[in-house]
Amino acid sequence: MNILYIGDIMGELGVETVEHFLPTLRNTEEVDLVIAQAENVTEGRGLIPKDFARLRAAGIDFCTGGNWSLQHASLTPLLSDPVQPVIRPANYPAGTPGLGYKYIKTRAGKVLVISLLGQIVGKDADKQMDNPLHCVDKILAQQTEEASAIVVNFHGDYSSEKVVIGHYLDGRVSAVIGDHWHVPTADARVLPGGTAHITDVGMCGALDASLGVSFESIIPRWRDGQRTRNVLEKNGRCQFNAVAVAVNSAGLATSIKPLRRILAP
Repeated sequence: MNILYIGDIMGELGVETVEHFLPTLRNTEEVDLVIAQAENVTEGRGLIPKDFARLRAAGIDFCTGGNWSLQHASLTPLLSDPVQPVIRPANYPAGTPGLGYKYIKTRAGKVLVISLLGQIVGKDADKQMDNPLHCVDKILAQQTEEASAIVVNFHGDYSSEKVVIGHYLDGRVSAVIGDHWHVPTADARVLPGGTAHITDVGMCGALDASLGVSFESIIPRWRDGQRTRNVLEKNGRCQFNAVAVAVNSAGLATSIKPLRRILAP
């Protein structure tokens, strides 16, 4: 089985970049399943059903979540429906709307996709989250359906936490893919037990920007201490970042390959 995991899709430029590159990549990489981090799609914060439908039309089969997943109440019915291929982090406290893991059928077999949020993530650092390691242990222990592959998305700030969970799950899942930084790391590898891992897959969207945000809106914050609002960059070059993971019949990874493309304006 060949799985393509696409990094954080940031706003309109991110969607347009995916629409440009994904059709070709699905063919050249012989992809069975496309998963994408979609928590930044709608103006950089969350995902609305209309944009979810657009991602599906572009060739994305499943959308993972992060700290902005619950931004728009209009997505809640889709997050709560086990048939709809979109999830929020599984380790939100009990009673949080939506589901944090779901199965999806592919031509190569059924795949279990799980999203987890790091214990310290940006502005939500003070919010109470369930321990992600305990949470994923519980999810895996409860599964009775046989899966051809298991993909865990870890949306977090700390590189140490992202590396730890990769090794913690080594040999138990097909892949642990980190995101949230919007900057791809150079450590993609198959761990000793057969789990593909990368600390951060990167983003899709504006390249000449600060993680997709215009320099004009963010430099005064760092230079002058001003409280400024993030304004998405809407012009210039765009970047596409993803990883391609090959999974064998035992549900373990045989390779992980970073994919990076630049789109000129």
